[in-house]
Amino acid sequence: MLTVLVLATACSSSHRPAAERPVRAGAAKVETPESAEPGTADWQVRRRGAEHEIEGYADRVSVLPGQSFRLFVSTTTSGFTAEAFRMGWYGGANARRVWRSGQVAGVKQAAARIDRRTRTVSAPWRPSLTVAASDWPPGSYLIRLTAASGAQRFVPVTVRSPDTAGRVVVLNATTTWQAYNKWGGYDLYGGPSGFSDRSYAVSFDRPYDKNGAGKFLTYEQPAIALAEKAGVPLAYATDNDLHADPALLGKARGLLTLGHDEYWSTAMRRRVTQARDQGVNIAFLGANAVNRHIRYEATPLGADRLVVCYKDSAADPISRTNPAESTQDWRLPPKPRPESDLIGIQYMCFPAEGAFTVHRPDFWLFRGTGVRAGTRFPGMVGPEADAIAPGGPTPPTLEIVGRSPISCGTGSAVAHASYYTTRSGAGVFATGTMRWVCAMRGPACGHGVDEAGRAFTTRVTDTLVRAMAAGPLGRGHPSRPDARRLTAAP
Repeated sequence: MLTVLVLATACSSSHRPAAERPVRAGAAKVETPESAEPGTADWQVRRRGAEHEIEGYADRVSVLPGQSFRLFVSTTTSGFTAEAFRMGWYGGANARRVWRSGQVAGVKQAAARIDRRTRTVSAPWRPSLTVAASDWPPGSYLIRLTAASGAQRFVPVTVRSPDTAGRVVVLNATTTWQAYNKWGGYDLYGGPSGFSDRSYAVSFDRPYDKNGAGKFLTYEQPAIALAEKAGVPLAYATDNDLHADPALLGKARGLLTLGHDEYWSTAMRRRVTQARDQGVNIAFLGANAVNRHIRYEATPLGADRLVVCYKDSAADPISRTNPAESTQDWRLPPKPRPESDLIGIQYMCFPAEGAFTVHRPDFWLFRGTGVRAGTRFPGMVGPEADAIAPGGPTPPTLEIVGRSPISCGTGSAVAHASYYTTRSGAGVFATGTMRWVCAMRGPACGHGVDEAGRAFTTRVTDTLVRAMAAGPLGRGHPSRPDARRLTAAP
């Protein structure tokens, strides 16, 4: 099999981050924010084509600016091109193209390989090209592959920030993207026969299914565009980076976890808890976060590229030798550690459906939105929802700011949104619904979300991000505990 290796710098865009542009001798240096760069309207996948017409993956989940990564691409056509788009605001275009390749010869790569012990799917492919992320500013990127036929797929890559000091860290939920990735027929939820033959471990050494973007476009992109529009200092990282780097959040101002960030390792949870206790603000703009306990292991392409989650302590071999690292829900034996002690609330319902209902209209994040007690925003709660944890552990300063009656499967329940502050000054906000980020798109989100819902989530999130960037939220906005007065949802 002949594979073309290309050092992909020659076709780079001429746009550099402002801080890296050359300055004439004697001239004053004027820095233009990245968000002020011209955007690129044509960045979406226009036609997916047949299932394996074009698809690919990268050998790095994230890289630092200037580092290289390899793309592994398979196509049934004669060739392809690749383009890199940095996702952001860009005047409403939502992306900027920073690089494109020349034409690369097409190769139909080997079939998926399945580990029969863990039912882990991998793509044992040869690299197609090497991409140097020179002049790429930190951010969330989508690489768009375009086959000779016109079929397209995405490959996500994050250019992580070398320094997070004084910044709000945007966390890409890469472990959750991979957990739901059914490329090759298996994910952590099922195989050909359903849950009984699910994968016990999923690998980053394979493409994402469908359009290739994982859950990024639904659960993350709208919030990233809004945060970049706000113009506050941001940094970018992934779940994998949070696991690997003990210093990632040490001097950060805040952490944004987005619409669906479900799969967390022990190191991830410990580092976020420590950051909170040192005054770092946290916002959970979703639901069902920190619900599944995972381990990372290596693959042939590198460390931390295998996400292990048996979802059953009886099935996980490590439960007998190291029960603290057994991979079931965090709240379950052999060592229960409910996630509500970090989030404030925790996962309660799927499938959930209902209107987000305001409980505390004078909550500081709701100021300027015009809401009253009982104001409802249709369709904003779902498809998963959080609530006060029955029996705790619950932070003693927890304030319930949203209390939403919803349908839960064939029954009913009450979902909550919450806020608490700590002695360190940190503030922790949780929306309690997985549809918060999607609602920033208004009616385009579906589910009955309307323009009022879009305006509300956009205003609240903008206020939140700006306040998180200014310093510990608890100093100016201490929570008003009331959770003990409320009955936990069934």
